[in-house]
Amino acid sequence: MIELVRRTVPATGPWASWFPSGHPGLGALAEHVRATGHGRWWADRAVRPRAAAVSCAGQVILGGDPRVMAPRDLHPFAHGYIATPDRFLPLLGAAFDRVVPWERTVWVRDAPAPVRPPRRPVPGALLRRLSRAPSDAPAVRALGDGHAWIAATWGGAPGLVASGHAWGVFRDGRLLSVACTYFLGGRHEDVAVLTVPEARGRGLASVCVRALCADIAARGRVPSWTCSRDNHPSRALAAATGFRPVREYVHYAAGAPAGRVAPAGARPPAPAGSR
Repeated sequence: MIELVRRTVPATGPWASWFPSGHPGLGALAEHVRATGHGRWWADRAVRPRAAAVSCAGQVILGGDPRVMAPRDLHPFAHGYIATPDRFLPLLGAAFDRVVPWERTVWVRDAPAPVRPPRRPVPGALLRRLSRAPSDAPAVRALGDGHAWIAATWGGAPGLVASGHAWGVFRDGRLLSVACTYFLGGRHEDVAVLTVPEARGRGLASVCVRALCADIAARGRVPSWTCSRDNHPSRALAAATGFRPVREYVHYAAGAPAGRVAPAGARPPAPAGSR
């Protein structure tokens, strides 16, 4: 496949059926890429494509006819997570040295989300929206490489804080917990959250999620939540903050391109937090 320039990708025609709008969870990925410019578009050909992909932060959605693609066309998505119709599965199996199914649950929150105090208050902690303040992007980066995924769909820490779509709890300038819009759709905003290990169990994630959800509702959108079916802490937090499960799906963790040896540490770890 070839990479397309974003402005050349129409929102109509076959693209609309391959990547429909208005869906919660990963369904908002294509809308996010179109709206924010963070992510990449791919197709088998630039004019009248027959198959395509959209990717952002290691997440990929495939659409169209797999018969026009070769296994090597999927190699740019090695070590990523691919959501695809079943008709693409033989192609995935031929493209990568391993393809591991990962069962996921999508949740939505229909009711308002009032901000509540944490269960165990942290002295000196402050809940606020992240902004372009000089200290905010460094605070996100200070979470460490293992938590860099929280800002990945916005191109990194500067993009996340500039988006206005993140709330965090700070103490003495340090970011302890943050919730953000991970995928920005026209109807839904998919939520992600993380808390540093030493601050967990105090209800900070819940406070951040409720603040973000109130913000999302004020924008006229519906909060959604996506996590592994086996991520019990994430499921419990979703339920506690008013989300309800609406559907399950499977996406696939792709290994190295078939026939190649993966470099050490090439596959990213599964995100922690709400994902």
